[in-house]
Amino acid sequence: MRAIWKGAVAFGLVNVPVKVYSATEDHDIALHQVHDKDGGRIRYQRRCEVCDEVVDFKHIDKAYDDGEHTVVLTEEDLSSLPVERSREIEVVEFVPSDQIDPILFDRAYFLEPDSTSTKAYVLLRRTLEETDRTAIVQFSLRQKSRLAALRVRGDVLMLQTLLWDDEVREASFPALEEKVRISAKEKQMSAALVDSFSTDFDPENFTDDYQVQLRTLIDAKIEKGDTINTEETFGANKDEDDGDNVLDLMEALRRSVEKNREKKADAKKASGTSRKKGA
Repeated sequence: MRAIWKGAVAFGLVNVPVKVYSATEDHDIALHQVHDKDGGRIRYQRRCEVCDEVVDFKHIDKAYDDGEHTVVLTEEDLSSLPVERSREIEVVEFVPSDQIDPILFDRAYFLEPDSTSTKAYVLLRRTLEETDRTAIVQFSLRQKSRLAALRVRGDVLMLQTLLWDDEVREASFPALEEKVRISAKEKQMSAALVDSFSTDFDPENFTDDYQVQLRTLIDAKIEKGDTINTEETFGANKDEDDGDNVLDLMEALRRSVEKNREKKADAKKASGTSRKKGA
């Protein structure tokens, strides 16, 4: 990993120098746009509307337009802003960890100690762990003021940038304003369905099926040329349930519970058979 930023967490009178790293990475397969007629690559050009010249990125500034006036902002203008020059991650408050609504979470970053002594870093980490608190911090990164949650993940401090309050939409749906009667039997069956799916979460149990299938399709095209057929590669897509059958809520819940129990029983049986063979 390569650090994308350096700064310091200001924790009261304590200063914790850190390096910042992106905590996540994108593994999606990159696709280009091409002309369907001849396969030629489609490229976009940054063309000036005044002189009609193609402009290099290094000669592009930013501008604000209010409908009447356009204000051009150069890199020098933006870098002169005090908040942009700051390299401080300021702790503004400590809050109970369960008070932060997950909808606010945005990008995640790991913090590495950037000092010969890790004592201040470890002190902050242990303080957060033992008080079950999350630090709310403010800092500037890539010409933006950021609000973030500073929390612990294993032995590492991490920043989880937060959306600003006005960036989260209010949800109001007329259908939810109607009174709905839920019977005790329906709630019992629904709880049974939840129980039949209950387990401990392990992200390693899940894969991005779309990316796996996309890779399969690409490999098949490479191997067979451009005459491959999607149905030949993946087989026909058939729904397990007949779409013409309209089930009421109770029947849908009952069937879901039974189906999931059968899957668990089959998996348990298969596991027992494999153990016998291995014995």
